[in-house]
Amino acid sequence: MAKGMILAAGQGSRVRPLTKDLPKPMVPILGKPVMEYLIEHMAAHGVNEIMVNVAYHYQRIEQYFGDGRRWGVEICYAYEGVREHGDILPRPMGSAGGMRRIQDFSGFFDDTAIVLCGDALIDLDIGAALSEHRQKQALASIVGLEVPRADVANYGVVVSDDSGRILAFQEKPSPEEAQSNLVSTGVYIFEPELLDRVPPGVVYDFGSQLFPALAAEQAPFYVQSRPFNWIDIGRVSDYWTVLQRVLQGEIVRLKMPGREIRPGVWVGIGTRVDWDQVKVKGPVYIGSGVHIENGAEIVGPTWIGHGCVIRENARVERSILFEYTRIAPDMQFVETIVSRQYCVDRHGQTLYAGDDSHSLRWGDARA
Repeated sequence: MAKGMILAAGQGSRVRPLTKDLPKPMVPILGKPVMEYLIEHMAAHGVNEIMVNVAYHYQRIEQYFGDGRRWGVEICYAYEGVREHGDILPRPMGSAGGMRRIQDFSGFFDDTAIVLCGDALIDLDIGAALSEHRQKQALASIVGLEVPRADVANYGVVVSDDSGRILAFQEKPSPEEAQSNLVSTGVYIFEPELLDRVPPGVVYDFGSQLFPALAAEQAPFYVQSRPFNWIDIGRVSDYWTVLQRVLQGEIVRLKMPGREIRPGVWVGIGTRVDWDQVKVKGPVYIGSGVHIENGAEIVGPTWIGHGCVIRENARVERSILFEYTRIAPDMQFVETIVSRQYCVDRHGQTLYAGDDSHSLRWGDARA
């Protein structure tokens, strides 16, 4: 079928503090890491040998996914780091540089390969995309989608002719400089020979270096523009928006966990809630072991992770609570992402628990 590659070595600096102690591919959607959906999707399309490059917080990824047998795939990890003063420090090689390093080490890419970024949800028809790539005898293909021109600065912009052949590639141009609004979704298909064009042993990137070079030399380099859902979690505000969309059922293939006890309210096991004494307006998920005290109000779309405690008369509205978060009595959390240590509003403004400069009170439910 094809070899698989998931890019998972980045630091995720644009979604801090969500990635303070969590690699970006492990950020949860409906209680599952983003990367788990990607592995399930690859497995469903017969891509069962998957390489994952890792660096920051690599243990979290490797401990969770192991060798991949739970998903019916084989997973291999390529750690990218350096030794400095006796310590091993993460040092990503860039999206293309890391893959050249893997190829030099093992020759893993001996067939057409599909590359996915570890921080986006997709439902792409991988079989159709591979078929189009091979039909055009492409050296490399990018799967693209059109975005509003105001958003192009967040992406790589593709300029192509009527056949889809890429004439130019602009990495994160301003809306004024952008020559189109067709952008790269971070889904790439390539032949093994492509990696011969990547210099060995140096940091080298697809978007800012390899793709502009391919376009300039008029290599057989194509963009595919096909309809599919692509949900990118580039910033904290994106993460909040994604969860709102998912909880409202907009992404059909993502199923809510738990048991639906009434329309729009899903509940895990072992919860402690007096349903006559709390107000819950869906869509809401209440995780296992959650305690909601009397007088509290939950307004959806809201996700409450396992082990959370919401004290009396508190209100949680259109928010995400990570596991073991305690909301203090009478507090109101609206349009926020809350963990034991920090709270981020939908625009990325961050507050920390225990900071007396604000009035919000929350903490660790385990204590």
